[in-house]
Amino acid sequence: MNEIREIEKEYMKKRVRHFHVGDTVKVHLRVKEGERERVQVFEGTVIAMKGGSINESFTVRKISYGVGVERVFPLHSPLIKKIDIKRKGDVRRAKLYYLRERVGKGIVVKEKFGVPGEDSEQPKPEETKVEQPKAEETKAENTEQKAENTNQKS
Repeated sequence: MNEIREIEKEYMKKRVRHFHVGDTVKVHLRVKEGERERVQVFEGTVIAMKGGSINESFTVRKISYGVGVERVFPLHSPLIKKIDIKRKGDVRRAKLYYLRERVGKGIVVKEKFGVPGEDSEQPKPEETKVEQPKAEETKAENTEQKAENTNQKS
């Protein structure tokens, strides 16, 4: 059994982004058309993850032109270029198959905020704080601009 796992390790990707069911992801997939190769992006909600080791796969669902489209991706496929996590979902189920029957806003999964132990992509409020100019500085700038405007008019 250990020999099988050693062989599988050779084919497994070393660095896989950790995402969960309910997350909205963008899967960049290499597609070969004739002699040309291009990258196709499939964005949707992860509704299921199954399997383990080299056989692990995940199902992504999106609504395209009013029609639900699901696609199953092997996690360790060499055709997957990268997986971007757009938003973290807050769900209580391992499989979100119930989303198939939902329509409109019923499809939207709640977003998870402030996940402990994980890097959040959103900046913290103190990092985005913009200093407001002081009242004296703005008054001085306004009087200078008015003086310049009156000089230009005369």
